[in-house]
Amino acid sequence: MPEAIIATAEERMTKAVNALSHEFSTVRTGRASGAIFDKLHVDYYGASTPILQLAAVSSPEPQLVVISPYDKTVLKAIEKSILASDLGLNPSNDGVVIRLTFPQLTAERRKDLVRVVKGMAEDGRVAIRNLRRSARHELDELEKGGDSSEDEITRAEKELDKLTHAHEADIDKALEHKEQELLEV
Repeated sequence: MPEAIIATAEERMTKAVNALSHEFSTVRTGRASGAIFDKLHVDYYGASTPILQLAAVSSPEPQLVVISPYDKTVLKAIEKSILASDLGLNPSNDGVVIRLTFPQLTAERRKDLVRVVKGMAEDGRVAIRNLRRSARHELDELEKGGDSSEDEITRAEKELDKLTHAHEADIDKALEHKEQELLEV
């Protein structure tokens, strides 16, 4: 029974690390990337629809993103959504596609983004610790119910701590990589 709790906790921790990595990809670096549009939505016939469902997003050059809508009538709505976002990009619309030129980030903006990413990493660590706490609570319930021995629970708690430290190390590694990417000029 403790093995099932540990396996579930490990699966949830892995999902938390993967979600954090995805969050990191939405933070804008000096390079053009379509991933920053993951959270942008457009009002499309009364429904809030992600841009990535309405258009093809490509990056032909390191500092340029081209958005080609499948339906040309949504071009203005996509442009309006990009302008209203906090991306700080100025779209240029030629009637067929939208071009976005990514300006170089200033040193101050890079440091701000590093702070944002560190905050995301800390939130990820907190999520991992909350999962550990939840699993420990389940283990305690097993012990109180007499379903497992004290030795089994102790071994399971040690295994849970190892998993927690391993997943926190994964978060630290991802954070270090993203910091280097942000500070790269």
